[in-house]
Amino acid sequence: MGWIAWIVVGLIAGALAKMVMPGRDPGGIIVTIAIGIAGALVGGFVGRELGIGAVTGFNLVTVLTATGGAVLLLAIFRAINR
Repeated sequence: MGWIAWIVVGLIAGALAKMVMPGRDPGGIIVTIAIGIAGALVGGFVGRELGIGAVTGFNLVTVLTATGGAVLLLAIFRAINR
């Protein structure tokens, strides 16, 4: 996937992570985008290591994997900023 696709997947994953874990977070939309993009990378790495499959293109599995990574990072981000 190209870097523009990662940004788009990150935007979607960040938005879905905020829907799954509603609440107030410092940083606003920029931090949400960054967490989504980082979540896409983390989710892709973890998914590949667990044998779920690599993030190869823009599809449902990619978005769900990226969202899982974004939820994980958002939970860590909230725990650190308490």
